[in-house]
Amino acid sequence: MSRYRVLLTGHTFRRTAHAHEAALVAAGCELIASPYARPATEDELVPLVADVDAVLASTDHFTRRVFEAAPRLRIVARWGVGFDAIDTDAAADHGIWITTTPGTNEHSVADCALTMILALARDVVGHVETTRAGQWARQIGSELLDETLGIVGFGRIGRQVALRAAPFGMRILAHDPVMPDEAIRAGGAEPVSLETLMRESDYISLHAPSMPETKDLINARTLSWCKRSAFLVNTARGDLVHEEDLAEALRVGTIAGAALDVFKVEPVAVDSPLRSMPNVLPLPHIAGITRQSAERMSAACVDNILAALRGERPPSPVNSPVAPRGHE
Repeated sequence: MSRYRVLLTGHTFRRTAHAHEAALVAAGCELIASPYARPATEDELVPLVADVDAVLASTDHFTRRVFEAAPRLRIVARWGVGFDAIDTDAAADHGIWITTTPGTNEHSVADCALTMILALARDVVGHVETTRAGQWARQIGSELLDETLGIVGFGRIGRQVALRAAPFGMRILAHDPVMPDEAIRAGGAEPVSLETLMRESDYISLHAPSMPETKDLINARTLSWCKRSAFLVNTARGDLVHEEDLAEALRVGTIAGAALDVFKVEPVAVDSPLRSMPNVLPLPHIAGITRQSAERMSAACVDNILAALRGERPPSPVNSPVAPRGHE
């Protein structure tokens, strides 16, 4: 009989991490798959967590109410690096660890951000669609040489984007209010204010965390600073963008276009204009998911879960329970 019960709401883990699943089973874990093929809501999670010891989670909504319904739960191990959908303070109050997988997907996200920039520069999707429709509509694209890339948030991923953009001959600006200017320069970018970045950039790539200070950072006011030829790329968090303001800016031509891998509500609503506007490239939150990053994230999640189940401090916590469950 299994000693522990582990709920899996991160479905990509099940598709990519058979060896890591086996490691959990070998450690005495029974694996329970979420019945939802998407992140679960608070109401959906409450019955699911009632008798589990650990959760390997997607971007599900873990609230105080969810933790109150989980008397055995020791850890929520997030498959990824964002944890804005988790009430980490409430988890700590209940002795529950919250962990992420830092350093596992920065290359994947940076690759995707540059892919989106190149796709916008050459209207790749538009050309594919018109050619498949039997047309030969050869629109004039743009080189990246001498174009200006503005990076908002210059952490691990932002710096990797700068490394990839530099060989194309781009001028690179960065705005990060918590990073010293000398560190930004060491990463190959010129430190500037947000307004300067928005005004001077041809491509704006978002890599800031979701927090109260960054909520709706991209809004009607900041978008009004942009060149009409500018493009916005978001592979960070949907909360960074005021979506109604962005849709209006795209509609009236305040900016030329956008590529969005993340949205405030996911999956993106059927009636969202950002899903269907011709100058928007919408992606289903896949920037950080590659074969290589999936392997690293899965391994890190399993390490975190097994440590917590052994009564140890997990390797990469984002909260600090005063009295962790299961610790001696």
